[in-house]
Amino acid sequence: MVNVKTIILDVLKPHQPDGLVFATAVAEQTPGCRVSLSVLEVDEKTESISLRVEGDNISYEAIAAAITGMGATVHSIDEVEAVNVKASSEPG
Repeated sequence: MVNVKTIILDVLKPHQPDGLVFATAVAEQTPGCRVSLSVLEVDEKTESISLRVEGDNISYEAIAAAITGMGATVHSIDEVEAVNVKASSEPG
């Protein structure tokens, strides 16, 4: 089984919801995860942000759904860390 530990996303979001609400909503998608949001660029109607999500088993699908549900768009997946976790019942 493979667990995703870190995802860094390039996201374009409207000014509202603000960064605190946005990061909190993303964090609610994965129990025990940590979310960091950095604003990279601001224009009249949008903000380009870098979103870093760290946890034990991150669901990209759940995070992407939360992002689009707040009116934002994932531009790219900039970094991923995935770990192959061997089940305890598997031999060797």
